[in-house]
Amino acid sequence: MLQLAVNYVSRNPVHTSAWVTRPLSESQKQQEAILETAFERMKNTLFAEHFVPFKFHERNIDFEPSMDSARTFIQSITIEAYHVSSDAKPQSNASTEAYSLDLREDGSAMIKSTSIQGGLHALNTFAQLFYAHTESEANMYTPYAPVIIEDRPVFEHRGLNLDIARNRISTKDVKRSLDAMSFSKLNRLHLHATDSQSWPLEIPALPDLAEKGAYHKRQIWSTDDLRDVQEYGKSVGIEVYLEIDMPGHTASIHHSYPELITAYNIQPWESYAAEPPSGQLKLNSSAVTHFLTKILSDLFPRIAPYSPHFHLGGDELNTNSYALDPTVNSSSKAVLQPLLQAFYDNVFALVSIHSLTPLAWEEILLDWNITLPPSTIVQTWRKPASLAAVVARGHRALFGPSTHWYLDCGLGTWMDPYPSNVDDVGTKAPYADWCPPYKNWRLVYDYDPFEGIPKEDRHLVIGGEVHLWGELTDGVGLDGMLWPRVAAAAEVMWRGKGTIGEGVTGRLAEMRERLVARGVGAGMVQMEWCLKSPGGCLH
Repeated sequence: MLQLAVNYVSRNPVHTSAWVTRPLSESQKQQEAILETAFERMKNTLFAEHFVPFKFHERNIDFEPSMDSARTFIQSITIEAYHVSSDAKPQSNASTEAYSLDLREDGSAMIKSTSIQGGLHALNTFAQLFYAHTESEANMYTPYAPVIIEDRPVFEHRGLNLDIARNRISTKDVKRSLDAMSFSKLNRLHLHATDSQSWPLEIPALPDLAEKGAYHKRQIWSTDDLRDVQEYGKSVGIEVYLEIDMPGHTASIHHSYPELITAYNIQPWESYAAEPPSGQLKLNSSAVTHFLTKILSDLFPRIAPYSPHFHLGGDELNTNSYALDPTVNSSSKAVLQPLLQAFYDNVFALVSIHSLTPLAWEEILLDWNITLPPSTIVQTWRKPASLAAVVARGHRALFGPSTHWYLDCGLGTWMDPYPSNVDDVGTKAPYADWCPPYKNWRLVYDYDPFEGIPKEDRHLVIGGEVHLWGELTDGVGLDGMLWPRVAAAAEVMWRGKGTIGEGVTGRLAEMRERLVARGVGAGMVQMEWCLKSPGGCLH
């Protein structure tokens, strides 16, 4: 029976070639338990998926080893984890996720890593070396041994931004996505938890927010639901962190606290919001300050054990709404900017009290010139040039431009025409959305994060996220919207810019087959004939 041994070791300060065992801290005991659970999950899934790679070989070709040939069986995998942090939270430096995997001719396997994340990545790589045999469900084989793999990511932040507010995404859906993300070596799940359309997130200090702001009580994410997803993310090496967008994208608060929202559901909505319904938090209101303090003081202690990050939004703020705000009575950016600075200063103070690192969308820096704490991570999205603009101002930044990494784009508009305006170009054939074309996996993979970034600023580009906004996605269609495109983005975030060709097509197609075998409804990468016929589908 295949077994796992986990050894925590540190280099002897005098004899650097020697290894000495040290007592385990409570955190390391937790991490060892995570590795052991991951090993059992890997082993069980590997045999259960029964992935036979016949799609990648010419028809009528015997590509599998003979069942009568001599075989070497792997009896154990040893993980040596050295210099492991005593902090149970995920580590943030890309180098801590490095690992080596040595699969030897004698059937022994050795993994070395400096973190729990590195060990989990190595176990996923180990699983991807093996295939099921057509004639035996009880045996797996690898054509790659012996092999030594030394691997580490280029970027420390490799994430998926998932909108759980606009349509129902259940915890079951999210946990299935976390499994696939871990298999693809991603390490961040950004939950866009609330928006103008609904507020599904339970806040016990303000229970009416979800009770009245969710579409239905059955669609509320309870505190137990959130903790379940956070714990599951931790078990698969993924940090789950939350975004509460503010002061825009907050119209759903009107259902429980209407006095805090200006310009709720005003028509025509196009003048007051990026999409309906309109409505934003009032900008110069002590009641809003008290409200946010109550929300965040409730939420932060529940997220801090699982993530050092909190996303405070800041995108698509509509100035016209504030002409209707009795605390402001102006749409002038000159009037609004100092009020917005004060608004965010209050939020940043709460973030600091709980020792969290703030994230924010690019507009609050590039459009509003808000003074940010030096630790702030700025998330860019509008165009690739935004990334260069942010790092030029000295801030750490995330990439994920809508031109390449918005997975909801290209599905067509979700708007119907006004009866009095049936000829509007936005709601007539071909019924395009705001950001065509569809971002197919090749376009996702073709993105170069460092294009246009001076070498002296590249250290500030700490990673990226691929985005799925939820206007036309719920849990039913989630898998096909995410995969295999998220896997294409994951490779860019792990390796850097790649080259489109048969190599990545084959890798991604095999990843897709493994995900499907694990119960993920991933979309197609390539026609089977092409996979069986190298060189046959070049153009």
